[in-house]
Amino acid sequence: MGSFLVIFGIILCIAFISFFFTGDADQSTLSEFASRKTKADNWLNKSGAWLSDFFIQRGFGVSSFIFSGLVFLSGIYVLLDSSRAKLRKHWFWGIISIIWLSVLFGFFTNYNDALGGTVGFEINSFLQDYLGIIGTSLLLLFTLITFLAIRFKVTTESFARLFKSAKKDFKDEFNYEDDNFNVSLDNDLSLEAEAIKSAYEIPLEEDTIETKHSVKDTKKETASKTDDTDLEMIVEKAEEELSETDNLANKLVEDYGQFDPTLELGNYQFPHLDLLKKYDSEGITINQEELETNKNRIVETLNNYNIGIASIKATIGPTVTLYEIVPNAGVRISKIKNLEDDIALSLSALGIRIIAPIPGKGTIGIEVPNTNATIVSMRSVIASKKFQNSEMQLPIALGKTISNETFVVDLAKMPHLLMAGATGQGKSVGLNAVLTSLLYKKHPAEVKFVLVDPKKVELTLFNKIERHYLAKLPDSEDAIITDNNKVINTLNSLCIEMDNRYELLKNALCRNIAEYNVKFKARKLNPNEGHQFLPYIVLVIDEFADLIMTAGKEVETPIARLAQLARAIGIHLIIATQRPSVNVITGIIKANFPARIAFRVTSKIDSRTILDGSGADQLIGRGDMLFTQGNDLIRVQCAFVDTPEIEKITEFIGSQKAYPEAFILPEYIGEESGTSLDIDISDRDKLFREAAEVIVTAQQGSASLLQRKLKLGYNRAGRLIDQLEAAGIVGPFEGSKARQVLVPDLTALDKLLENENS
Repeated sequence: MGSFLVIFGIILCIAFISFFFTGDADQSTLSEFASRKTKADNWLNKSGAWLSDFFIQRGFGVSSFIFSGLVFLSGIYVLLDSSRAKLRKHWFWGIISIIWLSVLFGFFTNYNDALGGTVGFEINSFLQDYLGIIGTSLLLLFTLITFLAIRFKVTTESFARLFKSAKKDFKDEFNYEDDNFNVSLDNDLSLEAEAIKSAYEIPLEEDTIETKHSVKDTKKETASKTDDTDLEMIVEKAEEELSETDNLANKLVEDYGQFDPTLELGNYQFPHLDLLKKYDSEGITINQEELETNKNRIVETLNNYNIGIASIKATIGPTVTLYEIVPNAGVRISKIKNLEDDIALSLSALGIRIIAPIPGKGTIGIEVPNTNATIVSMRSVIASKKFQNSEMQLPIALGKTISNETFVVDLAKMPHLLMAGATGQGKSVGLNAVLTSLLYKKHPAEVKFVLVDPKKVELTLFNKIERHYLAKLPDSEDAIITDNNKVINTLNSLCIEMDNRYELLKNALCRNIAEYNVKFKARKLNPNEGHQFLPYIVLVIDEFADLIMTAGKEVETPIARLAQLARAIGIHLIIATQRPSVNVITGIIKANFPARIAFRVTSKIDSRTILDGSGADQLIGRGDMLFTQGNDLIRVQCAFVDTPEIEKITEFIGSQKAYPEAFILPEYIGEESGTSLDIDISDRDKLFREAAEVIVTAQQGSASLLQRKLKLGYNRAGRLIDQLEAAGIVGPFEGSKARQVLVPDLTALDKLLENENS
């Protein structure tokens, strides 16, 4: 199709050019088009004569050449598989240009003229019948101005700048010529004065001499002042010299554009809003009677304890209403805080929470649950401008605050999230809301999920997007991890991935993943040196307590290491648990998880474990939660996303073109997978010697090093490490650390291998 359009565009152009040389002679052949005996003078014979007559004589005149250009351009776009949006834009403005030029040329020609064609002449005749010649010419001028303003953004400011620039150039040129004239005149006068002085020696009186000198000095001062004032200084800024690497990168970007990680799935479509359910009960409904009753009861209860109120204000949320009160002067805040249970009793409501004082305001807040709570749907928060226009790295729409504002946070800034709450209070829905937000905002090339589901039923729906969004270990059947033993291997594999990424950042002289990816997109990093675009990796663990009970330190150690170090290289953790006790959420975990979400818990002790303070025990459940990122507590109603909605989203994504396989994490060989030390020398890999030299030179015994240096796969690099261990070149397996290299240098390596052969 692309080739046809390119060739057809060329055919049209040739026929149109030939028309202006052979058009008159070919008029008689058009009526005998079907006869094979008839010959036309057009360079493309009768076909060319008919095409040129149709487009030029009976069509749009000379402007028909734009048609041939548009057809040719369409062929180029089809061949290169470029964006159709730009092509449609070219066709739109091209057709507008054809019509306008045809009408313009038709304004000055008669019916048989080929400049404007029949279309241009007829449109002109129609316009002049109603507007006259002057009106038609003004209409043409108006359409030209409109075209320039919309298509090329030409404005009156553009003309003003052009006029000022021309005026300045003219003025500078005039001043330059005037200065040259004055200089030459001054030189001529000075030479003439010197000649007169030398010819006639006239004695002058002393007073006259002084006057002459003073006048001369005054002239010098005036001239110097004038020169200083009118002298225009030209400032030249020396451009910084680009390095050879930058020059090469700029040339590559100029030739091929920036690297686009989404190109492999260039036709990927993000899920649309219709996949999410819209509830009839959405939106805030104001119950004036309920507000008035609650206000009166709060005021009455406080008056019973001699606490006066200066003012009270209500802010209605989806599930909770916030009453802000300003107490009279001299009232102690602690006195109101101690009345929490008394106010709850007077209001006959569960989940009364007092904020004394509200941070940033001089008021005290009393949160009272609404009698009829409204559902906050996932659709409403995803469709909000705050989420759609968000420029965060990993935006998450959690729900709506008490003031009914969509609450969006950036996982990349947290950098890790701890989620806890009693059974059935909304943790799984919260996790689904997090994952749904990322699916609606990030391309499969930009983020990958590592999903750990010990309960085996919560995250299984995400299996459908395995080859789009999920990451897994090599040779692993299921991307969603349900076996606790595989969890340990996956966590240690993520530690290896973290170390590999830090090595790439070090070599690229970057501090974080954002800087690294910007540099890679600008083609400043060479893929032949192991550099690649790094997607964000989000590790989600649905039930952390079960892992701690079964694996203990084996799980806690790599998680703590990831939590401490993985932020800069784009690995982020989300851990959920229904058992917020100190032996599950340990001090190391809490120290590295500043962002926390607490759903309703049953005791103040559990609330303190999660939030380091009370509040979670006063929530009302069903998605009511408190969020903190290390400072203030924010009460949020979590967005509700049901299982059928998740199923629709994953089916929509899974039905599209995907990568050949899931994102493969580095291979991790556990202690139980250790090698036997009786590997036969004859069975060694062909790259054994080269691998040994790489390991000894780098003094770092890791399979990932061999993968990068020798461009090997995971399995072959692992076998080489086993063979190097059997040969005594590297030490035994030491968890997530690199193996110890037992040979100090290449000379010792040569001796060791010679002794083996002898």
